[in-house]
Amino acid sequence: MKALTWQGKRDVRVETVPDPKIEEPTDAIIRVTTSGLCGSDLHLYEVLTPFMTPGDILGHEPMGIVEEVGAAVPDLQAGDRVVVPFQIACGNCWMCLTGLPTQCETTQVTAEGMGAALFGYTRLYGAVPGGQAEYLRVPQAQYGPIKVPEGPADDRFLYLSDVLPTAWQAVAYAEVPKGGSVAVLGLGPIGDMACRIAQVQGAGRVFGVDLVPERLQRAKARGVETFDLRSFDDEKELVEAIRDQTDGRGPDAVIDAVGTEAHGSAAARMVQNAAALLPRKIGGPMAERFSVDRLAALYTAIELVRRGGTISLSGVYGGMADPLPMLTLFDKQIQMRMGQANVRRWSDEIIPFLTDEDPLGVDDFATHRVTLDEAPEAYDMFQKKRDGAVKVLIKP
Repeated sequence: MKALTWQGKRDVRVETVPDPKIEEPTDAIIRVTTSGLCGSDLHLYEVLTPFMTPGDILGHEPMGIVEEVGAAVPDLQAGDRVVVPFQIACGNCWMCLTGLPTQCETTQVTAEGMGAALFGYTRLYGAVPGGQAEYLRVPQAQYGPIKVPEGPADDRFLYLSDVLPTAWQAVAYAEVPKGGSVAVLGLGPIGDMACRIAQVQGAGRVFGVDLVPERLQRAKARGVETFDLRSFDDEKELVEAIRDQTDGRGPDAVIDAVGTEAHGSAAARMVQNAAALLPRKIGGPMAERFSVDRLAALYTAIELVRRGGTISLSGVYGGMADPLPMLTLFDKQIQMRMGQANVRRWSDEIIPFLTDEDPLGVDDFATHRVTLDEAPEAYDMFQKKRDGAVKVLIKP
């Protein structure tokens, strides 16, 4: 089959690789019909290269048609249409039963000290082949795949793999009061969708911050009060502008949907780039334990949120030596929640919104659709924010 493989920093290629096969009784094989290109994929493309191995198959937002199932997968059969969550979880362990499949005790990558295995996402998460390919082996298929009906285009359901549950969890963790206010930092796919979810769940005011014109325009068209970073000389001006809209207090909650690639720290960027260029045996530990994340968005969230408010982190952070303003966090009594989205924890709540009325705007959420052969160029386009790229879908 053809698959998109990682070969080095900013180097992804379509190659012919062996077809996946059933390896365990809990496996399934799906023929991929659509796979999303995620902002997290850009971390592999640019930042987290020390944790990658040439030939790794990318992609963690797939859906498709079941081709074959193992003997211990009772609820799927060939021909079923399914969305595959980005994490791999058993559904039966204590963590899964507690609503935390991202911490699944069956698939935890204990050798790396990490949580549940993920599709297409570095050795830290098991180096499991991903879904930007023609076919995908799905471990733990007795629990993970979400069956969806025939009829609507893939766009209606694909985002159940990652975007929708990640944004849903971000809003849930933000605990925005009914009629309250929330600021979303970063209007990429997750931030954009988080704004929409906050609106349908009853937020009174939703503020969106970004510096990409197309992203700002998309959010503004759906009633988000947008703030263009380029219009402010510094963080303080931005914070004051939003505070002015909230009786001087700041919003009840802030969602950081930016993460480790935030603008604003040249030194941190230098460390990330240096780690990416070193041999993996050296660069990996350096990136994991000694690099400083680019924390500009998180610092802004801490400054912006009202006293007693909540910060929800959905952007990916990777360093382990990050200086945090603990005095400010303590003094403002800020609550903070974060983590990979627990897809199956939220999927049943989300599905009722995936109707013909389309309240979340999933049917036209994608800005670009490309073939698998065009995927390398799509990565470059998305990374450079060219051509209005906000969400790219890959059709094998």
